[in-house]
Amino acid sequence: MIEIILSERDFDYELQALVNSFFPGKRSRVFLKDELAQPMGKSTVEEEYFLSGEEGDGEAVLRIFVDMGLDKMRVCCRYGGVKREDCALADGTKDFHKHQDKTAHPYRTSYKNKLKSLLFTLLECMAKEKLFQGMQVQVPVWGTMTGVRPTKIPMTKLLDGKPVEQVREEMQEEYHCTAEKGELCIDIAAREAALLKGADYQNGYSLYVGIPFCPTTCLYCSFPSYPVERFGNWIPDYLEALKREIAYCGELMKEQKLTSVYMGGGTPTALSAKQLSDVLRCIRDYFPVEQAKEFTVEAGRPDSITPEKLQALREQKVERISVNPQTMQDKTLERIGRRHTVAQTVEAFRFARSLGFSNINMDLIVGLPGECVEDFEDTLSQIGALDPDSITIHSLVIKRASRLREILDELGKTGELQRAVVMEQMLARGEAFSRERGYQPYYMYRQKNSAGYAGSSGQENIGFAREGKECIYNILIMEEMQSILALGAGASTKRYDRENNVVSRVENVKSVTDYINRIDEMLQRKAFLKEGF
Repeated sequence: MIEIILSERDFDYELQALVNSFFPGKRSRVFLKDELAQPMGKSTVEEEYFLSGEEGDGEAVLRIFVDMGLDKMRVCCRYGGVKREDCALADGTKDFHKHQDKTAHPYRTSYKNKLKSLLFTLLECMAKEKLFQGMQVQVPVWGTMTGVRPTKIPMTKLLDGKPVEQVREEMQEEYHCTAEKGELCIDIAAREAALLKGADYQNGYSLYVGIPFCPTTCLYCSFPSYPVERFGNWIPDYLEALKREIAYCGELMKEQKLTSVYMGGGTPTALSAKQLSDVLRCIRDYFPVEQAKEFTVEAGRPDSITPEKLQALREQKVERISVNPQTMQDKTLERIGRRHTVAQTVEAFRFARSLGFSNINMDLIVGLPGECVEDFEDTLSQIGALDPDSITIHSLVIKRASRLREILDELGKTGELQRAVVMEQMLARGEAFSRERGYQPYYMYRQKNSAGYAGSSGQENIGFAREGKECIYNILIMEEMQSILALGAGASTKRYDRENNVVSRVENVKSVTDYINRIDEMLQRKAFLKEGF
């Protein structure tokens, strides 16, 4: 058990995520110091009481006390009778602590980074001293970078004009990531920065259109998607509502510059060829797609891709598509509920090529249940024979809402740790394969609740592409450096305030029936577009 006691309720998520990354498989709880005073029957909370090292559930408890002081910050840890603590000056915190809205204070990020660095250093030292006896501990390779967008930090620095060598030093000194991860991060960030400059992203916005229907629901999926065989009767009404939102927002945005268009899901090709063509035509009628740098449609699952649908995409001048097998192992496809075969993947890909699609992406997932390194090697070999223009390699993410969560829980911690080791090997092989074939990493993100344990490889998801085949939208949505207008059920519009570097969100309801019945309300939520985006 790990207990984290905070002097005040701030940075609790980031601090807990950092602690968890050191102790794979261990459960942690966060308490506010004052909240614990009454239940413990004490008039005041004594720090030593919480750091007493008493046992709980038959095992020693690691207690971490974080004091966010005005002039200095202090971290104290105790485990198995051993206590260690450290502190750091917190310049500027008096004004920070007095600020009515600390979340908007300019010093907030600096304070948080210094506090996390202090905690990281203390835990790292204790780990090297082997003080955590009986606990599995691993120093996280991403250091204090617990967020899902590790490349955002170096890219911001590079766009500000800092030399690469200075950024490299700051990544290791300020964020404690390993030289390998720091180099990967900078490599991708530099490529992202160059691509964004060429896209004139500062003077435009991007458009996302969501189709929340799928042929079937995959075992690992937690996204709001509706199997066509059960909910296909909702599609006509959904598309009518969606076209209303497209028309309304297109009119409001007619003076704005469009950078990129992305249609995702769900699985857009779950629609019929005519339905798909109608929606694409509606987008072109109301948005200046011809000025966009790219137009991407997730063709998605091979069992929903037909010659007629691919032809509809070509007629509407879609340049970039994804054909996503996730694996090229029939046994795995059946296990995870994807009702298509490897042969169907090959057929769909080759037909897309024959129609002239020259920018095709393929998604793969490492860590799928039952797969070994040899299976993934075989998948890579088959993908290599098809020779797509880009490959995105994802780590399996298991959300609480997915049916796979229940199955994997039965494996227990041992199974989780074994699979994490296999995933690391798969990720390393995937990166080597991609670079050998002339693909370069161009965007990256990490996700919460990955199948691997925290702190192993970081379980990053990386997009690899050949030069000129990158997806600008992928960079923009992950790095949050441009406003994204998102339409459809469950779509989240991101409004980027460049001057203050703040992102605000406007959400559409997730339920398809709610979206249909409340479409007028969804349009009202977009009324802010009249004032500029």
